[in-house]
Amino acid sequence: MQFRQQALAKLQSPEELDLPVRFARPQGWLVLSVTVVVMAAASVWAVTGSVASTVSAPAVLTHGEGSYILQSPAAGQVTAVLAKEGERLPAGSPVLRVRTAEGDTEVRTVAAGRITALAATIGQIISTGANVAAVEKVAGAGDPLYATVYVPAESAASIPEDAAVDLTVQTVPSEEYGVLRGHVKSVDRTAQSAQQIAAFLGDTRLGEQFTEDGRPVAVLVRLDRSPSTKSGYRWSSADGPPYRLTSMTMARGSIRLADQRPVDWLLP
Repeated sequence: MQFRQQALAKLQSPEELDLPVRFARPQGWLVLSVTVVVMAAASVWAVTGSVASTVSAPAVLTHGEGSYILQSPAAGQVTAVLAKEGERLPAGSPVLRVRTAEGDTEVRTVAAGRITALAATIGQIISTGANVAAVEKVAGAGDPLYATVYVPAESAASIPEDAAVDLTVQTVPSEEYGVLRGHVKSVDRTAQSAQQIAAFLGDTRLGEQFTEDGRPVAVLVRLDRSPSTKSGYRWSSADGPPYRLTSMTMARGSIRLADQRPVDWLLP
């Protein structure tokens, strides 16, 4: 009954047409203004902005010309090892002496370089064509290092010239010294087989490892130089690690791809 009386009183009272009408509270106007500004900024960014994306893939630090696998030209027994791992030799230098049915013969380097691995020992019986050493093609101690990043073949076309690259080096704690900086020097547009990778790196195991998920494309990365760091290269930290880098060090490369306009993928 009480509610009914209140309703009747409301109907009998004159309309309050002379009172101002409040359409929105000040807080509402503030929210509306912020929304309009955000929408306007998003619209401008969709037309003029860009989205950066990267591709990450395994990498290895090498000298520019890579390595090669030295093979024995004859079958026989190894009677002497004439080189040491880490030794730099000119082309035609003896590495092993092998006793064959026709007499002693020497296994010699094909091109100048540094012995990175020896797979033969004194007394070992080897066959013709056996892998006996890995030789990195490097002429001098001052030759710069490069990084070879093995990216999936489907990502090769989107890698621009001189793209920025960040390398997380396996032997360098990234949380302390950061990442190694570099830029793309060249992109091999042909997918590589395990045999091609092994021939370049001088390591059959790496050839198999880098092709586990398919044949990748090799991206050669020029490392940014810096005279102020111990390594001689530029890092995301000020000084980088307090030691020099060596070839055949594993890393992980993150390559910046060509920027994409957001309107390209926002619109159908």
